[in-house]
Amino acid sequence: MSRPLLRGVSGGVSGGGGGGGGGFTETSQYSYDDCQKKDRKEKDGANLMRSPNGHTSISMSKLISILYNSPSKLSKSGVVENGFGSESFKLGGSRSRRNLALLILKFSLVLIVILALSGSLWWTISITTSSRGYILRGHRRIQERLVSDLLEIGELSQGATRLKEVEFCSPEYENYVPCFNVSDNIASADSDGNPYDRQCGHGSRQNCSVLPPMNYRVPLRWPTGKDVIWVANVKITAQQVLTSGSLTKRMMMLEEDQISFRSDSLTFDGIEDYSHQIAEMIGLRSDSSFIQAGVRTVLDIGCGYGSFGAHLLSKQLLTMCVANYEDSGSQVQLTLERGLPAMVGSFSAKQLPYPAVSFDMVHCARCGVDWDQRDGTFLVEVDRLLRPGGFFVWTSPLTKQQGSARKKENHEKWTLVSSFAENLCWDMLSQQDETVVWKKTSEKDCYNSRKSGSGPPICSKGRDVESPYYLPLESCIGGTRSRRWIPIEQRTTWPSRLKPNSTELEIHGVLPEDFAEDALNWNSAIRNYWSLLSPLLFSDHPKRPGDEDPSPPYNMLRNVLDMNARFGGLNSALLEAGKSVWVMNVVPTSSQNYLPLILDRGFLGVLHDWCEAFPTYPRTYDMVHADGLLSLETNQPKRCTTLDLFTEIDRLLRPEGWVILHDTAPLIETARALATRLKWDARVVKIESNNEERLLICQKPLFKTQAK
Repeated sequence: MSRPLLRGVSGGVSGGGGGGGGGFTETSQYSYDDCQKKDRKEKDGANLMRSPNGHTSISMSKLISILYNSPSKLSKSGVVENGFGSESFKLGGSRSRRNLALLILKFSLVLIVILALSGSLWWTISITTSSRGYILRGHRRIQERLVSDLLEIGELSQGATRLKEVEFCSPEYENYVPCFNVSDNIASADSDGNPYDRQCGHGSRQNCSVLPPMNYRVPLRWPTGKDVIWVANVKITAQQVLTSGSLTKRMMMLEEDQISFRSDSLTFDGIEDYSHQIAEMIGLRSDSSFIQAGVRTVLDIGCGYGSFGAHLLSKQLLTMCVANYEDSGSQVQLTLERGLPAMVGSFSAKQLPYPAVSFDMVHCARCGVDWDQRDGTFLVEVDRLLRPGGFFVWTSPLTKQQGSARKKENHEKWTLVSSFAENLCWDMLSQQDETVVWKKTSEKDCYNSRKSGSGPPICSKGRDVESPYYLPLESCIGGTRSRRWIPIEQRTTWPSRLKPNSTELEIHGVLPEDFAEDALNWNSAIRNYWSLLSPLLFSDHPKRPGDEDPSPPYNMLRNVLDMNARFGGLNSALLEAGKSVWVMNVVPTSSQNYLPLILDRGFLGVLHDWCEAFPTYPRTYDMVHADGLLSLETNQPKRCTTLDLFTEIDRLLRPEGWVILHDTAPLIETARALATRLKWDARVVKIESNNEERLLICQKPLFKTQAK
């Protein structure tokens, strides 16, 4: 059952009710604005004007009519039909009346000309003396109003369908990820026969609302939800759980309607031992020393169900899981359901949408990637993503050293991988059991000291793109020209990375004063968000009826999708406020690219075009946030509609999840109309310090799929 929108506050656009719970604090800089435009009917009687006190006054047309009427048309009582006395208009004859009428008309004409000239002169003087900034602000408001009007005209042109609610998708879209339609990709010549490749073309998105599975249940609160998920929420069966890989099988247990990742047996002991082993192979005393060694962000390829990343999270490391799209039993879907970072992606043909030299560690434990194929191109992509001095950890049966147990074919594959790693200037640190750890070189000179033709060349300037967006895989070494080529040993460790110094900001083209102002604004915004939402979402939220007392910090939110992250200010403010949420920072391809700065700060993020579907499964995020995204997208050449954007948000958002949009007032009004069509509970909130902007706060209800 959906919780009411913003408890303690009445009213909502599309059915959000009132209810108990905490209300909104009056000290917030935000206040409610009903913003409901009411239709007003015009009164009849256009020939009459009413004075301010309610009495009828005579119009110019009536005055002329009276002036030309003959005395015979006046009543005997001396009162004309409209109620004015005839004594006021006794003039000698018709000629006198005509002369008087002409005189009045001439006088009126002269008066109008004088007033027009005076008004024109006053307007000219006021424009001349007005500040240029005021004129520009007015011009901007007109442009924004025009954009909103054009959007409304587009909706009005649809006639009766303007406010028609968006229909629900058919059941086959419950777990569907646009751009990763396996059957279509197999038939596509562009995918080179790889069914897991990403293909985003026209018609890859559906303007419908995705329903959850029939027995869907709202995920458990964090941190309980990290270890226990509902089976009905993901597309996986008990048989698939029990027959999955041996490592996964040790980490998962099926308990009635739940999948448990608890440490009731040797489950987490195995992960802890594995993590400790990697730390020792690097030369650390324990995995608690990863941070001191410069490791903060990890890219986990083919992550299983995210248990390695879940363990590293306790060590203050952030792990991004990347795995292929799967029709069922998805690694990415289960990892996200646990509240851990993940997205759909593959190494099959294209570069991942991350900047070069951005991850401190890349991990692959039986990830299914054939590293010996494609002339080592997959390893070249790993090299591009790794920071100088970063670590590549590979766990596979191919790495076993027992010669008698190793097949000839496996031996050949291992030889190819190890020799290619050496040609990439990687240093093998250690090899134990099935695990090998390499360290990427910190010195660019190493590439020039290789024997001629012994390894992939350094990319030319035209092919060395720092932030590629699904460009084809390159067979050359990238990232060497980046100003961010700084060994992890020389970088500030976490959490000092959170606040870059002026030298580090200069690398990204950001002025310290702009960065400081952005941080102050976000810290203030987070405080006000909390004053609005904390009664429902955070530490003082009352438990649901029938729920057990949640474990601290009682969060209803675990992950947030920031659709226009800029410097990562929202992410930083959440951390400074002590909120235990992680943020997927998205930098739109249409905006200035600050994704390298976001990753250098120790956050997670990705480059994305919002006219395409985000690479994740439905029901992924607890909250979607966008600051200025509508303004950004409306200024771009139209390749998609605002409705496309909102149905995509609806697909990404969990039932009972929240949307916060911050933008100009006209665009927020348009957004609220779309929220109504999607059946979201919505409310527009004024910003008292800025009358030109608004907040739109929405909650997505839980719609139950009906049994056939």
